[in-house]
Amino acid sequence: MDMQQCIQECLQCHRVCTETLTHCLQKGGRHASPDHIRTLLDCAEMCQTSAHFMLRNSNLHPLTCGVCAETCEACATSCDAIADDDMMRRCADVCRRCAESCRQMSGAHPGIRAA
Repeated sequence: MDMQQCIQECLQCHRVCTETLTHCLQKGGRHASPDHIRTLLDCAEMCQTSAHFMLRNSNLHPLTCGVCAETCEACATSCDAIADDDMMRRCADVCRRCAESCRQMSGAHPGIRAA
């Protein structure tokens, strides 16, 4: 796995989750439920953190990538629950791509949590 590709996936996911957060707050209702908003915020922040660890070539980046993969999967699931919205579907897709990339960088496999 190319670290630069994973950095780009993380930065894109951060951007899309932040855009989706704004969309959800504007839509209101179930889009703005506290759990969903918290999950979007967690994902955006974890993606940014993971990208920064990789940009610094930190020895701890496999750990942040493992947490990022888990956070992105949770966000994709949360967005899937509101799948009647194009923005939610887009966010879920981007989160899944980022999760897969981060899983590879962390050395973990789907369904296995990184240590």
